[in-house]
Amino acid sequence: MSQYRYRYGDTFGKAIGFEDVSKRRELKSVDIVRRLGVITNERVFINDFPIKNPATIFNSAIVVIGNEAVLYARIILGYYMYISSVVELKVPLQDIYSGTININSYPAKIVLYPSTRYDIWGVEDPRVYSIDEHILATYTGRTISYFNPSIRIERTLPITAVYEKKNRWEYYWRKIHIYRFPQDLRTHVVSDKDAFLVKTNGELYLFHRPHMDDEGWYLIVSRVPSNILSKVIEERENGIKEVTVFNPIEVMRPANFEIKLGWATPPIELKPGKLVALIHGVDAEINAYRMFAIELELSRDEIVITAVTPTYIMEPKMPYEIFGDRPYTVFPCGLWKLDNKYLISYGAGDFAIGIGEIDLNELLGYLDKGRMY
Repeated sequence: MSQYRYRYGDTFGKAIGFEDVSKRRELKSVDIVRRLGVITNERVFINDFPIKNPATIFNSAIVVIGNEAVLYARIILGYYMYISSVVELKVPLQDIYSGTININSYPAKIVLYPSTRYDIWGVEDPRVYSIDEHILATYTGRTISYFNPSIRIERTLPITAVYEKKNRWEYYWRKIHIYRFPQDLRTHVVSDKDAFLVKTNGELYLFHRPHMDDEGWYLIVSRVPSNILSKVIEERENGIKEVTVFNPIEVMRPANFEIKLGWATPPIELKPGKLVALIHGVDAEINAYRMFAIELELSRDEIVITAVTPTYIMEPKMPYEIFGDRPYTVFPCGLWKLDNKYLISYGAGDFAIGIGEIDLNELLGYLDKGRMY
């Protein structure tokens, strides 16, 4: 790793355990995610759009409502500019657990699409979660600068939308926030991805992964003002508001066998201030995407890494994960609790939606093998 890379290391604070966590990891996998099924593009039919099937569908978030899993998946309608939107499709839980998800077809509707200067070249990789009884989606927006070769600043930014009533019969996603660093750092941000909000102990955090102009990818947890959600949601303000993050903390760096890390799904909250976060790692040999987990404790002034899974806990193993538009890739975006297990939705090979299940007790057992504090 060059000295130039990660030269912003002194700019960001450091989590307690930052120096030791990567040393406890090894290039092995103990896959604990039970695969439940896969959805491919030819079995998804888009309503109210002249192209009935997306060219590809992947990187899906998940919300469970009643007996249905609601998937929010990234679609590509054509490969020329690879511009993404997000569709909503509903899958009965019975389909998932019976295996008929592998053969059934599902209608979908486009619910998030390019519409502002912050996402005009694409709406990518949504994370959907609940805060204070509101359903939120945070996604990566390809900004107006994305394809401009003369501009290498903020090519992507995190954007949050809230799910709210449009009228008596309809709900829609209203875009409310973009997140940016303070002014002195903005000109050094190439892109910012893999983001979602977390509220714990009354404090609001943005988990995000900026790529800086030192060619370092930083795994960051930043603070955001704790009142921004209630203010925007209650006042029904129109237009996207800019939110400046503060007190960014770098959580960890890639191990010596990886080139970069990124936040995967929204975290599991074990108790206020104590979270399990899932992370994808990209290896240096074949650029494969795998997943591992860390346990974090968050307080107003510090972040502590208390445990890490010594190995990856999910890696490409099914044919639809090994082959695709991006070979050897599992890219989890969605997580939803059902009893003591979690449904996990992910991109498989960058061309299909995979659905799996992870047992919380088994996950905590593997974290105990890498206990730090």
